Amino acid sequence: MTAERRTSSSTQDHADANASANAGTSTSTSTSTSTDANGSKFEAAKARFIEERGSWSPAWDAVGRLDPDFLDAYRRLSMTPLRKGHLDPKTQELVFLAVDANATHMFTAGVEPHLRKALELGATREELMEVLELIATLGIHAMNIGVPILVDVLKETGRYEGPAPLGEYQQRLKDEFTESRGYWHSFWDEMLELDPEMFEAYLEFSSVPWRTGVLEPKVKELIYIAFDTAATHLYEPGLRLHVKNALGHGATAQEILEVMEIASTLGIHGTMTAAPILLRVTEEEKA
Repeated sequence: MTAERRTSSSTQDHADANASANAGTSTSTSTSTSTDANGSKFEAAKARFIEERGSWSPAWDAVGRLDPDFLDAYRRLSMTPLRKGHLDPKTQELVFLAVDANATHMFTAGVEPHLRKALELGATREELMEVLELIATLGIHAMNIGVPILVDVLKETGRYEGPAPLGEYQQRLKDEFTESRGYWHSFWDEMLELDPEMFEAYLEFSSVPWRTGVLEPKVKELIYIAFDTAATHLYEPGLRLHVKNALGHGATAQEILEVMEIASTLGIHGTMTAAPILLRVTEEEKA
């Protein structure tokens, strides 16, 4: 190779190296600028969230860092019922607690924040424990759904000739339930007929908050509505019953609707659970 060709080749190599370096710098600068912009949007979205919701959980960090616009959209969604204020702020927190803590959802990351917020708003330990007692009745819905199906199948196979007249013991239990709870529903009939001992045990269990609780009946019924209407449960017979009962105890349509609106926000909990994992995995991929 001649000196002229070596000089030309060397010059081209330097040009290529400079172009490559400049491209790398450009890409790095673009990525940095994008990251900085996203970080700024996150901090602004976080500030708005704290200002309106009055609290912040670390569970929101990953959501906001990955997509601050989505965090903003959720804030607007969640604030819609809270701004209207048909329910007082303390009752709103009791509803949030019922949605998060009930056995069909069990979103433990939301339980403590709503407990603390409710206490801050004046809720007592007794009121909060009563919410936890009310949501514990949810398990009986296995019987409310299952026993009528059992009876139908028994009829189809010629193994059931009822319903049999209630005996004295069964009638007493029915009267006690009606007096304690203020209603009777036909979905209790077969259970009372086929296993009055189980019905009596449930009567005692479910009546504790109605005998010794401190929440007014309307609020009790709103708590039932909260977990019956939640997407993780959707127990329609109970929902219809407790809407009727709540109206009978003085609840307004707007108050009941607000409970449903609060319950409708639980879909975000899947995002809150998965977003930190997504952030961690993608950060590990970059490393």
